[in-house]
Amino acid sequence: MAKLNYHHLQYFNAIAKHGSIAQASKIIHITPQTLSAQLSTFEEQLGYLLFERKGKRLVLNEMGRLTYSYSQEIFSLGDELLSSLKNHSADFASRFSIGVTDVIAKVFSFHFLKQIYTMDSSIKLICKETSLEVLLGELAINKLDAILTDTPLPANSPLKAYSHAIGKSGFSFFAHQHLANKLQANFPHSLDGQSFFIAGEGTNQRLSILSWFNQLSISPLIIGEFDDSILTKYFGQAGYGVFCAPTIIEDHVMEQFNVSIIGKTNDITEHYYLISPERKVKHPAVQHLLTEGKKLFKQPMA
Repeated sequence: MAKLNYHHLQYFNAIAKHGSIAQASKIIHITPQTLSAQLSTFEEQLGYLLFERKGKRLVLNEMGRLTYSYSQEIFSLGDELLSSLKNHSADFASRFSIGVTDVIAKVFSFHFLKQIYTMDSSIKLICKETSLEVLLGELAINKLDAILTDTPLPANSPLKAYSHAIGKSGFSFFAHQHLANKLQANFPHSLDGQSFFIAGEGTNQRLSILSWFNQLSISPLIIGEFDDSILTKYFGQAGYGVFCAPTIIEDHVMEQFNVSIIGKTNDITEHYYLISPERKVKHPAVQHLLTEGKKLFKQPMA
């Protein structure tokens, strides 16, 4: 069998993407007649027709869809090669770009990311914090080496990547000492009717906490919803109500915000994942972070 002609594959890809020979020919700057002839040659080489004509449009048939999926992988791999060669300059291993979803506690991110410098004290760490959706887009175009998040890669994501589980933590509930002393005895039912600060809309933490409350048939009074967990802690510190945080950072929360623990539970947990792309060349810091990051869950963070 003759070797694959990548020019033919590129022409086919353009036609499939734009839906017609005429439109594709404008994009890749060759005549429609030449493009049509190249497609015919490609189909003859493969031994299959790849399109069905529907009106003025060319629509992929079953073999066309299969070929198109392979073409996407082939060209994606080519883009990855160029990106890897570009990044494999003198500073490739001395830069590490990571995205962190905005729901991850800052203190956890700090303890996790500082492990980078135990591998190479001269490395330049570049950290971007935003939503997982935005970060996955950055990962897809090779702007990030990894993502630290509380959820694995969505099942319907077209991105080829791995979700590495780092660890998980239960939740601790806090309040100003005067209020905490009153609520400790009958926790968690003591939270019923109490002023409570909760994470913002759409977060896994919020959904888990509300589901747990519902299971226990308790209804704290939600008086604040915050995307910024630090702001939640300041309100709790000032005595306005109860808040929660992952147990792994409870020592830090008590020390920094002068609050007391009401109680804790492992019935609800926060998971931590490192998402890394499926690449031929992986940044050495990814495996280092996975190894060192798992050690963080052996004891609470100070």
